[in-house]
Amino acid sequence: MKKTQPPKNKLAYERKNFWKDAPVAEQKVALEFATAYKAFLNTAKTEREVADWMEKLLRKHKFVDIHGQKGAQKVYGVFRGKTLAVAILGSEPLNNGFNMVASHIDSPRVDLKQNPLYQDGPSQMACMRTHYYGGIKKYQWVSTPLALHGVIVKNDGSLLKISLGEKEDEPVFIIPDLLPHLARKEQFAKNLNDAIDASKLNLVFSGMVDPAAEEKEAGKAYALKVLNEKFGICEADFLSAELQLVPAIKARDAGIDNSMVVGYGQDDRICAYTALTALLDNRDLKPKRTMIVYFSDKEEVGSQGATGAQSIFIQDFVSDLMAYKGEDNSSANLRKSFINAKILSGDVAAAIDPNYPGVHEKENAVLFNYGVGISKFTGSGGKYGCNDADAEFTAYVQKLFTQAGVFWQIGELGKVDEGGGGTIAYLLANLGAQVIDCGVGVMGMHSLYELCSKADLYSTYKGYKAFLAGK
Repeated sequence: MKKTQPPKNKLAYERKNFWKDAPVAEQKVALEFATAYKAFLNTAKTEREVADWMEKLLRKHKFVDIHGQKGAQKVYGVFRGKTLAVAILGSEPLNNGFNMVASHIDSPRVDLKQNPLYQDGPSQMACMRTHYYGGIKKYQWVSTPLALHGVIVKNDGSLLKISLGEKEDEPVFIIPDLLPHLARKEQFAKNLNDAIDASKLNLVFSGMVDPAAEEKEAGKAYALKVLNEKFGICEADFLSAELQLVPAIKARDAGIDNSMVVGYGQDDRICAYTALTALLDNRDLKPKRTMIVYFSDKEEVGSQGATGAQSIFIQDFVSDLMAYKGEDNSSANLRKSFINAKILSGDVAAAIDPNYPGVHEKENAVLFNYGVGISKFTGSGGKYGCNDADAEFTAYVQKLFTQAGVFWQIGELGKVDEGGGGTIAYLLANLGAQVIDCGVGVMGMHSLYELCSKADLYSTYKGYKAFLAGK
């Protein structure tokens, strides 16, 4: 006798699995969508590189600098090479509000110190001192191939861009780990956070020596000679440089079914990429509400500084948009534009890791393959440091996604009192806007090789596209 499935309870909430419920044609699109995304991750590994990559793409699609040509509908602004905003102007005045997706383009990494190069006495190797940036697990950064990225401002004022270790014929760099045979007291007796001391995250940079130099400086002297021959720089040029170590391994498909992407910097470049792609794919629309995507720097260290989300840049950009359209951009009118704005804070969510499910509450956590994650709040403990989106806006986003055929789910950042974290949502909400966190669930957040689902990557793009074009 054939068994029949019990009818589903239509009154209950049930999230849908993309690979089970999406049309086959859409599943193929989702798999293909990840190809260009992986290329982006491999090309843009620092906030400066992301900004450069985006500006080139924008120019290709006929977006113009807001401080240049007048009369365009598609404009952008870059500030200090590390943060930018892009807009497609709508027919309604900006003080009626705008639709925005805001994400950040910096990622945890290891920076070189301002005076990094030294010769180690015991080993006689030329080494580089470092200072980590953002929330990293220090033990993940040892004994892994690293590439050197960044900029050096030379004495003549010219900007030298550095990218070394990405090509097959280029050297990579290593912060060596201690062998387990000698690690009993130095590492094994300590807790995980202290096992790798930050002062010992030093890069082995060079091994050869300059025969003409004194022995105690011969290794450093040879390294300086190579740097001068290769880049035309001297040691003093490091003092004003911004040089960063990032994983040298490329983003790849993951899983036997190729359904995932593994790669560095997906927090939060996955949301930045999907936001920009969504805006570009809306470029032929004639919207009523202006569509904006905003990419900030410094989120991983608190969003302070001139290029962080706490800066004046995004307000200034919207003010410039108002002036560009010939509208009143007084402070009162600018405030109204943000008060009437609808904003998605595009940042990654913590997906349930099969090895550590206990830090989550399953019913309120993001799962791989069930679509973009909507987080009403983040923060820690009693919702400290969060933006708690109101019920009206939460319902608006859920309804809009459902009507657009977007796979979505609700999730929060772990169990109550398990830990916590924040995004830039509250900073934009402080300006009066309706804001909610909305992004891709990832595993291994802040690690060197974060993991995402291609289904969720595509669903996030589709959700951002629908939101930007919303009424």
